[in-house]
Amino acid sequence: MSENTQTFEERILLAIRGTLVDVIRDTTTRPGMQHPLSERTREEICHCLDLITTRQKEMAEAAGKPLDERPIYPEEPPCNKH
Repeated sequence: MSENTQTFEERILLAIRGTLVDVIRDTTTRPGMQHPLSERTREEICHCLDLITTRQKEMAEAAGKPLDERPIYPEEPPCNKH
């Protein structure tokens, strides 16, 4: 198995994390508007994202590849780190 091959668990975590981030992005409201998701639901999404990130870090460290991610913001040019 090559280093670039993701395990089934890694693919699941990436898919769930991506979906949760899309839900956040799609439901984010302008200041002053009522959010369509309840406060509890938003907290649960954050909790899920924390759990996913923690597990991804554990898996990366166990594989000897520390997880070195940072957020990507649309207004910033992509980082071309090699």
